[in-house]
Amino acid sequence: MEHLASRRILWYAISLIVVVPGLVFLVLFGLNLGIDFTGGSAWEIQFDRQVSTEAIRATLAENGRSEAQVQQIGDEEDHTYLIRMRELQEGSAEKAALTEALGENGTLNPSREALNTVGGSVATSIGQRSLLAVAAASVGVLLYIAWAFRNTQNPLLYGICAIVAMLHDALLVVGVFAILGVVADIEVDALFVTALLTVIGFSVHDTIVVFDRIRENLNARVAPTFEEVVNYSIAQTIVRSLNTSLTVVITLLALYLFGGSTTREFVLALLIGLISGTYSSIFNASQLLVSWENGEIQGLFNRIFRRRSPSPASA
Repeated sequence: MEHLASRRILWYAISLIVVVPGLVFLVLFGLNLGIDFTGGSAWEIQFDRQVSTEAIRATLAENGRSEAQVQQIGDEEDHTYLIRMRELQEGSAEKAALTEALGENGTLNPSREALNTVGGSVATSIGQRSLLAVAAASVGVLLYIAWAFRNTQNPLLYGICAIVAMLHDALLVVGVFAILGVVADIEVDALFVTALLTVIGFSVHDTIVVFDRIRENLNARVAPTFEEVVNYSIAQTIVRSLNTSLTVVITLLALYLFGGSTTREFVLALLIGLISGTYSSIFNASQLLVSWENGEIQGLFNRIFRRRSPSPASA
């Protein structure tokens, strides 16, 4: 079984390679938070012709909005721009003055104007509730899986392995967006939390399918060792998992390539999480079960703590 153990190390190494860079960016730079979490206004406007973002930014700075960030969104021929700034109230005299000033760069289309404002206290509440939602989902998953696999030898272990795989997927999505926030100025908003919770749900769903087949094969005693039972169960479910994921990936790719710009980041988060969830269910969650049953995880912890504890001769 040494070849199976070496493959487990390979699967764990791949997970570390794809997750660690995002965690480094997350620690160093954090997420590029949108107005849903920081407060402020997002003002979408459309001109009748192409206008440079520098010209729009200069006009806003001349009118006391030097902090404004401007980016073109959608297709280039739409001439649509998104302005992020401190809170700007709808119907205020300041907004009217800014609209008039921006109109000097080109005729504005009132039917394509949208102003979304989030106050600071509301943004703080959204952030706290988002964290609470993710935490509540994790605890709920742990308890449910422990209950669903209560007839196994170690039901809590199944829940813990599913949580680890789920956190792997969530951290990968968050890490990728931390990188994109630095290199592409992509922001995360409340819709990102929705995508993250969806990824968590899919990851757990796929993991339960594999775990359930492991439980059935353990009861049927299809192989002499736990490791071989898990390997046999993965071979039975991998085609179904890949086929299911592939159909959703194709749909999400179509949405990402041809859908609207307002949902592109949402779809991207789902796409990353879906691929990661398929991988972690097969190559992480079930392998963690084997590593625990074989004593590999306990042995690793023992070696770590033995190195840290002082020897009797030096005490």
